[in-house]
Amino acid sequence: MAADVLVVNTGSSSVKYRLLDADTRQRKAGGTIERTAGTDAVGQALAAEPALAVASLVAVGHRVVHGGEHFGGPVVIDRDVLAGIRDLAPLAPLHIPANLAGIQVARRAFPDVPHVAVFDTAFHQTLPPQAHTYAVPRQWREHFGVRRYGFHGISYQYVSRHAAALLDRDAGEANLIMLHLGNGASACAVEAGRSVETSMGLTPLEGLVMGTRSGDVDPALPGYLARVAGLGPEDVEAALNRDSGLLALAGSNDLRDVWAAVDRGDCEARLAIEVYCHRIRMYVGAYYALLGRVDAVVFTAGVGERDPGVRELSLTGLDRLGIAVDPVRNADPGQGERFVSPEDADVPVLVVPTDEESEIAAQALACVRPLAAAR
Repeated sequence: MAADVLVVNTGSSSVKYRLLDADTRQRKAGGTIERTAGTDAVGQALAAEPALAVASLVAVGHRVVHGGEHFGGPVVIDRDVLAGIRDLAPLAPLHIPANLAGIQVARRAFPDVPHVAVFDTAFHQTLPPQAHTYAVPRQWREHFGVRRYGFHGISYQYVSRHAAALLDRDAGEANLIMLHLGNGASACAVEAGRSVETSMGLTPLEGLVMGTRSGDVDPALPGYLARVAGLGPEDVEAALNRDSGLLALAGSNDLRDVWAAVDRGDCEARLAIEVYCHRIRMYVGAYYALLGRVDAVVFTAGVGERDPGVRELSLTGLDRLGIAVDPVRNADPGQGERFVSPEDADVPVLVVPTDEESEIAAQALACVRPLAAAR
């Protein structure tokens, strides 16, 4: 008998959903609603999709952006889980309320189907203490949960497994430097299949330069701006998240626009590209030193998968580490999993498209199938 799994990804301003065959992971239906409130959007999406009326759902998987220290893997949603997610709202105030709204609407729509929360931070629960601990007062750490959590974990879990297969290695053996480059961007060091370091921290603001986020800045910046510009912490936080990054440097958070400006001779756009790739190169070098042995550098997500210029410039100068791209392979507009390094490279460079919905489906099914078997 056919079985389906529904994946719901409710963000702060959009909703994505996908209906997949539970066995083959083939897409049966899906869509996105942009620029609308979470509860309304989920209701619209589910009501407007005719495929859901005839689907044989065995699970509904929900992406939840932050699992804090409590949620280290996917979990079937009940009242206690909802309360636990709600308690994490201060760590992700834009996303957790939207995630909860999507869960609540979907549970009302499908009350007899198990719903599973899949957490974007869970993959990084393997970070060792020296990687996730900030050198801040004990009270902050113990009472307010101040530590590095990391994000893009659902993507990293999927891509690390597929990268290992492309290398003909077991996922539990591969050492990878992974670069998830989209409007949000992060880096991750994977040792023997486990996350051991990542660039995002308590929130998704830390680390690489992104579309509208600054990435790493001096932590004294809010205090300095309070003194010289009269800005409050909320003003600075909002600017660093929404008005910084490529948008601040080049006037656009879309790298296609930035490259077009570079081609027109725009010096500010060129600087933006150089800052963006310089930061990536720094993290690649640091993670190489941390891992010692690197089996591949892996690019994924929209920019990582489709921007050969960023891939090339981000790795320029790393030849002595055995890391380089092949100009012809790198420029090939192929869309699938592929090598973009020279044939004899000491450290292969890969492009592996991510599929977060497929990973959410897999984790949701892994949660509910043991329950079904026990009945």
